[in-house]
Amino acid sequence: MLARHLPLLLLALAGCRRGDETSALLSDAKQRLSARDGKLTSYVLAGTAREGTQTMDFQFAYRAPRKMLGTLGAPTSRTFAWDGEHLFERDDAAKKFRTYDDAPTPEARTGVLTGLFAPFAPEGFRAPLLPSQGVSARRTSHPRGPEAVELTVKPAGTDVEVTYVLRWPAMDFLGKRTRSGDATAEIRVEEEHCEQALALCVPRRLTQWGGGQQVAQTTLTRVELNPTLPADTFTLSPPRGYDVETKTFAALGAR
Repeated sequence: MLARHLPLLLLALAGCRRGDETSALLSDAKQRLSARDGKLTSYVLAGTAREGTQTMDFQFAYRAPRKMLGTLGAPTSRTFAWDGEHLFERDDAAKKFRTYDDAPTPEARTGVLTGLFAPFAPEGFRAPLLPSQGVSARRTSHPRGPEAVELTVKPAGTDVEVTYVLRWPAMDFLGKRTRSGDATAEIRVEEEHCEQALALCVPRRLTQWGGGQQVAQTTLTRVELNPTLPADTFTLSPPRGYDVETKTFAALGAR
Protein backbone atom coordinates (compact mmCIF):
# COMPACT_ATOMS: atom_id res chain seq x y z
CA MET A 1 0.00 0.00 0.00
CA LEU A 2 2.75 2.44 0.93
CA ALA A 3 4.70 1.61 -2.21
CA ARG A 4 1.69 2.36 -4.42
CA HIS A 5 1.22 5.80 -2.86
CA LEU A 6 4.94 6.65 -2.64
CA PRO A 7 5.03 8.59 -5.96
CA LEU A 8 2.09 10.72 -4.82
CA LEU A 9 3.78 11.40 -1.51
CA LEU A 10 7.01 12.39 -3.21
CA LEU A 11 5.15 14.74 -5.56
CA ALA A 12 3.31 16.33 -2.63
CA LEU A 13 6.57 16.79 -0.72
CA ALA A 14 8.21 18.30 -3.80
CA GLY A 15 5.30 20.71 -4.15
CA CYS A 16 5.62 21.80 -0.53
CA ARG A 17 9.34 22.29 -0.96
CA ARG A 18 8.83 24.43 -4.07
CA GLY A 19 6.27 26.50 -2.18
CA ASP A 20 8.72 27.04 0.67
CA GLU A 21 11.47 28.02 -1.75
CA THR A 22 9.18 30.47 -3.56
CA SER A 23 8.11 32.05 -0.27
CA ALA A 24 11.74 32.37 0.84
CA LEU A 25 12.71 33.92 -2.50
CA LEU A 26 9.89 36.46 -2.28
CA SER A 27 10.85 37.41 1.27
CA ASP A 28 14.51 37.75 0.29
CA ALA A 29 13.57 39.85 -2.75
CA LYS A 30 11.47 42.25 -0.67
CA GLN A 31 14.31 42.70 1.82
CA ARG A 32 16.78 43.39 -0.98
CA LEU A 33 14.42 45.92 -2.59
CA SER A 34 14.11 47.73 0.74
CA ALA A 35 17.90 47.76 1.16
CA ARG A 36 18.32 49.09 -2.38
CA ASP A 37 15.84 51.89 -1.69
CA GLY A 38 17.88 52.78 1.40
CA LYS A 39 20.97 53.29 -0.76
CA LEU A 40 19.29 55.74 -3.14
CA THR A 41 18.24 58.71 -1.00
CA SER A 42 18.20 61.41 -3.69
CA TYR A 43 18.58 61.83 -7.43
CA VAL A 44 18.34 64.39 -10.21
CA LEU A 45 17.17 63.45 -13.71
CA ALA A 46 16.76 65.22 -17.03
CA GLY A 47 15.62 63.72 -20.28
CA THR A 48 13.15 63.46 -23.12
CA ALA A 49 10.00 61.40 -23.42
CA ARG A 50 8.82 60.54 -26.93
CA GLU A 51 5.49 59.01 -27.95
CA GLY A 52 4.64 58.89 -31.64
CA THR A 53 5.47 62.30 -33.09
CA GLN A 54 5.26 64.07 -29.73
CA THR A 55 8.28 64.79 -27.54
CA MET A 56 8.58 66.41 -24.12
CA ASP A 57 11.67 67.47 -22.19
CA PHE A 58 11.51 67.09 -18.43
CA GLN A 59 13.57 67.41 -15.25
CA PHE A 60 13.01 65.77 -11.90
CA ALA A 61 14.59 65.94 -8.45
CA TYR A 62 13.84 63.69 -5.50
CA ARG A 63 15.00 63.61 -1.88
CA ALA A 64 13.84 61.01 0.63
CA PRO A 65 11.47 60.64 2.19
CA ARG A 66 9.03 62.52 -0.07
CA LYS A 67 10.38 65.77 -1.49
CA MET A 68 9.88 66.15 -5.24
CA LEU A 69 10.35 68.74 -7.98
CA GLY A 70 9.24 68.13 -11.55
CA THR A 71 9.55 70.47 -14.54
CA LEU A 72 8.03 70.07 -18.00
CA GLY A 73 9.66 71.84 -20.92
CA ALA A 74 8.13 73.97 -23.67
CA PRO A 75 5.46 74.36 -24.83
CA THR A 76 3.98 73.32 -21.46
CA SER A 77 6.66 75.04 -19.33
CA ARG A 78 5.28 74.04 -15.95
CA THR A 79 6.89 73.14 -12.60
CA PHE A 80 5.40 71.22 -9.67
CA ALA A 81 7.04 70.97 -6.24
CA TRP A 82 6.18 69.18 -2.99
CA ASP A 83 8.33 70.11 0.01
CA GLY A 84 6.81 67.52 2.31
CA GLU A 85 4.03 69.85 3.50
CA HIS A 86 3.07 72.19 0.66
CA LEU A 87 2.32 71.69 -3.03
CA PHE A 88 3.30 74.41 -5.50
CA GLU A 89 2.72 74.89 -9.22
CA ARG A 90 4.43 77.47 -11.44
CA ASP A 91 2.77 77.73 -14.83
CA ASP A 92 5.22 79.71 -16.95
CA ALA A 93 3.11 79.51 -20.10
CA ALA A 94 0.13 81.17 -18.36
CA LYS A 95 2.23 83.19 -15.88
CA LYS A 96 0.30 81.79 -12.93
CA PHE A 97 1.55 80.59 -9.56
CA ARG A 98 -0.65 78.21 -7.58
CA THR A 99 -0.52 76.80 -4.08
CA TYR A 100 -2.75 73.95 -3.01
CA ASP A 101 -4.52 73.41 0.28
CA ASP A 102 -3.76 70.03 1.82
CA ALA A 103 -5.85 66.99 0.96
CA PRO A 104 -8.57 65.94 3.42
CA THR A 105 -6.89 62.57 4.13
CA PRO A 106 -3.36 61.15 3.85
CA GLU A 107 -4.67 58.61 1.35
CA ALA A 108 -6.09 61.36 -0.88
CA ARG A 109 -2.82 63.28 -0.66
CA THR A 110 -0.79 60.21 -1.61
CA GLY A 111 -3.06 59.52 -4.58
CA VAL A 112 -2.73 63.05 -5.96
CA LEU A 113 1.04 63.22 -5.44
CA THR A 114 1.59 59.81 -7.01
CA GLY A 115 -0.46 60.71 -10.05
CA LEU A 116 1.32 64.05 -10.37
CA PHE A 117 4.96 63.03 -9.91
CA ALA A 118 5.11 59.38 -11.00
CA PRO A 119 5.37 60.30 -14.72
CA PHE A 120 8.57 62.26 -14.00
CA ALA A 121 10.46 59.27 -12.55
CA PRO A 122 10.93 56.33 -14.92
CA GLU A 123 10.60 52.78 -13.67
CA GLY A 124 13.72 51.58 -11.90
CA PHE A 125 14.50 54.48 -9.59
CA ARG A 126 12.17 53.41 -6.77
CA ALA A 127 11.22 49.89 -5.74
CA PRO A 128 7.94 48.62 -7.22
CA LEU A 129 4.95 48.90 -4.90
CA LEU A 130 4.07 45.32 -3.98
CA PRO A 131 0.84 44.45 -2.19
CA SER A 132 0.90 42.17 0.86
CA GLN A 133 -1.06 39.49 -1.01
CA GLY A 134 -1.09 38.14 -4.55
CA VAL A 135 2.66 38.33 -5.25
CA SER A 136 4.81 35.42 -6.44
CA ALA A 137 8.53 35.14 -7.19
CA ARG A 138 10.62 32.92 -9.41
CA ARG A 139 14.19 32.86 -10.64
CA THR A 140 14.86 33.44 -14.32
CA SER A 141 17.60 34.56 -16.70
CA HIS A 142 17.99 37.79 -18.62
CA PRO A 143 20.49 39.13 -21.19
CA ARG A 144 21.40 41.89 -18.74
CA GLY A 145 21.46 39.48 -15.77
CA PRO A 146 22.65 36.87 -16.11
CA GLU A 147 20.71 36.00 -12.94
CA ALA A 148 17.34 37.63 -12.46
CA VAL A 149 14.11 37.29 -10.52
CA GLU A 150 10.53 37.86 -11.64
CA LEU A 151 8.00 39.28 -9.20
CA THR A 152 4.45 38.79 -10.46
CA VAL A 153 1.47 40.65 -9.01
CA LYS A 154 -2.05 39.30 -9.57
CA PRO A 155 -4.65 41.49 -7.82
CA ALA A 156 -7.59 39.46 -6.57
CA GLY A 157 -10.78 39.76 -8.57
CA THR A 158 -9.10 41.03 -11.75
CA ASP A 159 -7.54 39.53 -14.85
CA VAL A 160 -4.56 41.90 -14.60
CA GLU A 161 -1.07 40.46 -14.18
CA VAL A 162 2.04 42.62 -13.73
CA THR A 163 5.53 41.10 -13.78
CA TYR A 164 8.68 42.97 -12.75
CA VAL A 165 12.02 41.60 -13.95
CA LEU A 166 14.90 42.52 -11.63
CA ARG A 167 18.62 41.73 -11.71
CA TRP A 168 19.70 39.40 -8.92
CA PRO A 169 20.93 40.12 -6.31
CA ALA A 170 21.18 43.92 -6.81
CA MET A 171 17.45 44.18 -7.72
CA ASP A 172 18.11 46.58 -10.60
CA PHE A 173 15.04 47.08 -12.79
CA LEU A 174 15.31 45.26 -16.13
CA GLY A 175 11.76 45.24 -17.42
CA LYS A 176 8.05 45.11 -16.73
CA ARG A 177 5.26 43.17 -18.42
CA THR A 178 1.55 43.91 -18.01
CA ARG A 179 -1.22 41.63 -19.19
CA SER A 180 -4.96 42.29 -19.02
CA GLY A 181 -7.09 39.85 -20.94
CA ASP A 182 -5.62 39.64 -24.43
CA ALA A 183 -3.86 43.02 -24.16
CA THR A 184 -0.16 43.12 -23.28
CA ALA A 185 2.31 45.92 -22.65
CA GLU A 186 6.01 45.90 -21.82
CA ILE A 187 8.73 48.27 -20.64
CA ARG A 188 12.31 47.33 -21.54
CA VAL A 189 15.59 48.75 -20.27
CA GLU A 190 17.80 49.43 -23.29
CA GLU A 191 20.68 51.31 -21.62
CA GLU A 192 21.79 51.71 -18.00
CA HIS A 193 23.70 54.08 -15.75
CA CYS A 194 25.71 52.17 -13.13
CA GLU A 195 27.59 53.38 -10.08
CA GLN A 196 30.07 51.00 -8.50
CA ALA A 197 30.15 52.87 -5.19
CA LEU A 198 26.42 52.21 -4.73
CA ALA A 199 26.54 48.74 -6.30
CA LEU A 200 23.45 49.46 -8.38
CA CYS A 201 22.29 50.44 -11.85
CA VAL A 202 19.36 52.58 -13.00
CA PRO A 203 17.81 52.92 -16.46
CA ARG A 204 19.17 55.52 -18.87
CA ARG A 205 16.99 54.59 -21.84
CA LEU A 206 13.68 52.70 -21.72
CA THR A 207 11.28 51.67 -24.46
CA GLN A 208 7.58 50.93 -24.11
CA TRP A 209 5.88 48.28 -26.23
CA GLY A 210 2.29 47.36 -27.00
CA GLY A 211 0.97 44.76 -29.40
CA GLY A 212 4.51 43.84 -30.39
CA GLN A 213 5.38 47.38 -31.48
CA GLN A 214 7.37 50.15 -29.80
CA VAL A 215 5.04 52.98 -28.81
CA ALA A 216 7.20 55.24 -26.63
CA GLN A 217 10.73 55.91 -25.43
CA THR A 218 12.28 57.75 -22.50
CA THR A 219 15.92 58.83 -22.73
CA LEU A 220 17.76 60.36 -19.77
CA THR A 221 20.51 62.83 -20.61
CA ARG A 222 21.38 63.54 -16.96
CA VAL A 223 21.49 61.12 -14.05
CA GLU A 224 22.87 62.14 -10.65
CA LEU A 225 22.53 59.68 -7.79
CA ASN A 226 22.62 60.83 -4.15
CA PRO A 227 23.41 64.51 -4.81
CA THR A 228 23.07 67.00 -1.96
CA LEU A 229 19.70 68.71 -2.35
CA PRO A 230 18.88 71.48 0.18
CA ALA A 231 15.32 71.57 1.49
CA ASP A 232 14.59 74.87 -0.27
CA THR A 233 15.16 73.11 -3.61
CA PHE A 234 11.57 71.92 -3.28
CA THR A 235 9.95 75.22 -2.25
CA LEU A 236 8.76 77.55 -5.01
CA SER A 237 8.03 81.28 -4.83
CA PRO A 238 5.93 83.30 -7.29
CA PRO A 239 8.01 85.20 -9.87
CA ARG A 240 7.28 88.88 -10.32
CA GLY A 241 4.26 89.52 -12.51
CA TYR A 242 2.63 86.11 -12.00
CA ASP A 243 -0.99 85.80 -10.87
CA VAL A 244 -1.16 83.98 -7.51
CA GLU A 245 -3.96 81.51 -6.83
CA THR A 246 -4.88 79.12 -4.03
CA LYS A 247 -6.65 75.91 -4.97
CA THR A 248 -7.51 72.55 -3.43
CA PHE A 249 -5.96 69.12 -3.98
CA ALA A 250 -9.32 68.02 -5.33
CA ALA A 251 -9.07 70.56 -8.15
CA LEU A 252 -5.67 69.20 -9.12
CA GLY A 253 -6.81 65.60 -9.02
CA ALA A 254 -9.76 66.41 -11.30
CA ARG A 255 -7.53 67.54 -14.18
